[in-house]
Amino acid sequence: MEFIILILLPMGLGLWAQMRVGSTYNRFLQVQSRGRITGAEAARFVMQRAGIHDVDIAVTPGRLTDHYDPTNRRLALSHDNYHGTSLAALGVAAHEAGHAIQHKVGYSMLNLRMALVPMTGFASKTLPMLLIASFLLPILPIQTVLPLIILIYMILTVFQLVTLPVEFDASKRAKEELVHLGIIQQDEMAGVKQTLDAAAWTYVAAFVTSLSTLLYYLLMFMGRRD
Repeated sequence: MEFIILILLPMGLGLWAQMRVGSTYNRFLQVQSRGRITGAEAARFVMQRAGIHDVDIAVTPGRLTDHYDPTNRRLALSHDNYHGTSLAALGVAAHEAGHAIQHKVGYSMLNLRMALVPMTGFASKTLPMLLIASFLLPILPIQTVLPLIILIYMILTVFQLVTLPVEFDASKRAKEELVHLGIIQQDEMAGVKQTLDAAAWTYVAAFVTSLSTLLYYLLMFMGRRD
């Protein structure tokens, strides 16, 4: 029962979130904005209004691979969102520009997230090796590596928790700036809002999955100690 509640249900939530963001994005990718401004232009306008002039905007391969790189001062947009004029493209592009604004104003949660990136990256790379080793090497039984697995999931869970306000805040900034700058009209906001809200569920699902897995291993550890 614990496995179903703490592992399978969060996995189901994650799959649902991915399907929702995919279907919502595809739907509003077909709805063109009246202003016909591209995602790249929208991102540039949003950043310029915030006084940001030193961030490059570039095309990145893949679909929904959009991201802001604070280290290299680079805003990367997938092809459809860079060149596209759809409500989905404008929402995603403005969202990434929202991260650039967070960086400029020193948004505390973004700074914390950036500080956690090296530790989280190391934890993510170490976890698969620990799990594989515990199954294949008799000298590393699961009870030996459980404390390390729990520690890693604590790090991952904290990272996912910090990510939530960072993403929510970026979407809030995006919605406000798109209307304020006249890039979209108020009645077009529904498409942008639905696209960004669907994307937000993927971050919620990632946090729930990480937290549930952490609880599962904690219960396993407590049970083995008893």
